[in-house]
Amino acid sequence: MAGAIIENMSTKKLVIMGVTLLLFQAFAFMVGGLIAPSPTTAVHYLATKCVDTVKHRQETKWFMPWGPDQCDKIRTFDEAMAKKIEANNIVFAVHIPLSNKEMSAWFQFMLVILQFDIAFKMYNQIEDGALVTIDVGLAYRDDTVSEWTEMAHSYEQRKLSCNFTTTKTFENEGRYYECDLLPFMEVGSVAHKYYLLNIRLPVNERKKVNVGIGEIKDIRLVSIHQNGGFTKVWFAMKTFLTPSILIIMIWYWRRITLMSRPPVLLEKVILALGISMTFINIPVEWFSVGFNWTWMLLFGDIRQGIFYSMLLSFWIIFCGEHLMDQTERNRFSVYWKQVGPIVFGSFCLFIFDMCERGVQLTNPFYSIWASDVGTELAMAFIIVAGICACLYFLFLCFMVFQVFRNISGKRTSLPAMSRARRLHYEGLIFRFKFLMLVTLACAAMTVIFFIISQVNEGHWHWGEHTVEVNSAFFTGIYGMWNLYVFAIMFLYAPSHKRYGDEQSSGQCITDGNVSRGVESREVMKTIHLLTSVKRGRLSPDICPAVSRGGGGGCLSPSFSLSVDLSALDFHFCFSKMLKVFLMMKFNCNMDRNGDAGANSGEDIQLTTTITHVDGPTEIYKMTGKEAQE
Repeated sequence: MAGAIIENMSTKKLVIMGVTLLLFQAFAFMVGGLIAPSPTTAVHYLATKCVDTVKHRQETKWFMPWGPDQCDKIRTFDEAMAKKIEANNIVFAVHIPLSNKEMSAWFQFMLVILQFDIAFKMYNQIEDGALVTIDVGLAYRDDTVSEWTEMAHSYEQRKLSCNFTTTKTFENEGRYYECDLLPFMEVGSVAHKYYLLNIRLPVNERKKVNVGIGEIKDIRLVSIHQNGGFTKVWFAMKTFLTPSILIIMIWYWRRITLMSRPPVLLEKVILALGISMTFINIPVEWFSVGFNWTWMLLFGDIRQGIFYSMLLSFWIIFCGEHLMDQTERNRFSVYWKQVGPIVFGSFCLFIFDMCERGVQLTNPFYSIWASDVGTELAMAFIIVAGICACLYFLFLCFMVFQVFRNISGKRTSLPAMSRARRLHYEGLIFRFKFLMLVTLACAAMTVIFFIISQVNEGHWHWGEHTVEVNSAFFTGIYGMWNLYVFAIMFLYAPSHKRYGDEQSSGQCITDGNVSRGVESREVMKTIHLLTSVKRGRLSPDICPAVSRGGGGGCLSPSFSLSVDLSALDFHFCFSKMLKVFLMMKFNCNMDRNGDAGANSGEDIQLTTTITHVDGPTEIYKMTGKEAQE
């Protein structure tokens, strides 16, 4: 009996394949650790205080902190007070990048973090729940002589969260608060060479704007972007892995379509897993180098969400299809309780992402965490998604426990089963345990490398080489899940072992004996016979083949049938009968040899995914006495 490739592959070939996949896995880690630089770079900026001498300016003027067109600058606010410069006329200017450098489209994104330097004053302390109102504009240009072009402009509010660690006394005036970093700006593409930020802190005492925020001394920004070298390595990996997964997916589905039955649920889910992996692999990021596609971050999040949702659904359905005692199978609706939390949790995270990065497509300064309502809404989505994740984990653990419990029960009865049934169960048990082992290994490696990337300084020194741990984490884990999907589609594809021989010669292998080939007309006659038996009647041309049970005519569904196998030339093996009579319930007592002990055997209930020459087939349930074969 042939089933999935993993059931028919020899131990030697399985070991060779495992070693090959491990070598590719090691290579994926080494690409990130030894070839790629660090994934991201953080650059610190101190805003320059420029003076806008024109009040109520109509047109937009951009203030450069340095260069030939640099603005009129002041060093401190004390100097501004001495010169009688109002707070509304002070502009904080930041040029990105630093002098004599330029940005690149290979940087992919730009994230900017804001931090205020606020000095403690007894008569100007930070009030509880203080909000800072920011008038900010972003401009760009692609050379050093052209005019700046406005990219975005917005009025934003950020809630201060500062702590003064010493005693609030006059002696401690001038010490700085310890303030949390604030999200400031996120741009989904870096299509221009130079960027300029102009920040104002307008003051309006009557409207309580920027009142009670302490004495701000400076504004610091941290710009984070992806390294160009890492981007090139990442794109190269995607370009290499896309055809690999696409080819194995086409090969897998071709094997399914060559079978004489429609694909079952598990096969469809494996195909969907391959499609989602291909979707996340397609290197559309190459186009972001030449086009200003600010939606690439959102698109990447959607692709990852689809893949992880499909992966979690696959684990649930794979466990369910190997329970071996379920009454309803091969229907997606059976798993709605387990898949429902996945869909709902993914939907919540999608809404959260749209509320954040979706709005940033038009306003890069927007942050859902900037307001109390936005924060509560974001936390609600995250908590709901977390609850769904916990429910999924409980469902999955329960199903895995059920499968292993059923495996233990079946192992005790394996010696008493017929050879065909015993091999069938052994194949199911091996397939399930193999996938569980590989899945746990992949999940463990993901968690371990994530922890390592968070707690170390970012790189290790290995002799003369420097290993970038964070880059190795990204490339290694990305390669690992691609290899996981590749192995699933290859090992769980239908096996063609002995398939060609059986089709060409009509031979059937059972218990090591090769029975005589059955002619097509005899096979069709046998199918007709057993179909008629199932319906409780026999056609006139088949009735004479019955050696007992009445003189021709139709029989009731509860009759006892003994068929003269020699008269029908009925050399039809057990595996072929299963293939023909899927979804059929029948009771059959075959006491040709007069052995009464066969009628006292224990009832056997079998519900599982059948594997035979065409691989996993429809789900069937067979309830009856264990019969002689």
